[in-house]
Amino acid sequence: MANLNKVMLIGNLTRDPELRVTPKGTAICQFSLAVNRKFRDESGADREEVTYVDIEAWGKSGENIAKYCTKGRPLFVEGRLRLDQWEDKTTKEKRSRMKVVCDNFQFLGSGRGDGGAAAAGGEGGAASRSAPKPAAPTAPAAQENLDEDVPF
Repeated sequence: MANLNKVMLIGNLTRDPELRVTPKGTAICQFSLAVNRKFRDESGADREEVTYVDIEAWGKSGENIAKYCTKGRPLFVEGRLRLDQWEDKTTKEKRSRMKVVCDNFQFLGSGRGDGGAAAAGGEGGAASRSAPKPAAPTAPAAQENLDEDVPF
């Protein structure tokens, strides 16, 4: 039987990312996204539902997210689900938490709130940049003696 564990989310950061480093030097960035869903209920009223998702990004992805993202910044995250399980030290109860491990991401907006596209990032090194703005049109060349320069 085939298995698939794939998550794609677009949302806004609920807080500034937290960057930690393992003893071996690997960066781990933890943050949370708020993902909104708008719908119409049975009575016809417009409703909105917000889901908060915990995410962790490892390595260069985590470093870039921590460096360039702040609370409220829109972000596209592609990753996989992981269930963390542990025993509470004080109550000895079993606890668990579902989170997304980021495999790839893309910045949305420019970070300044003007909605332009910005850089992308991810472990695969597939960073794409927004297209540069075209140069302003230049004035036409002077029309002096162009016929004399033509070789035929």
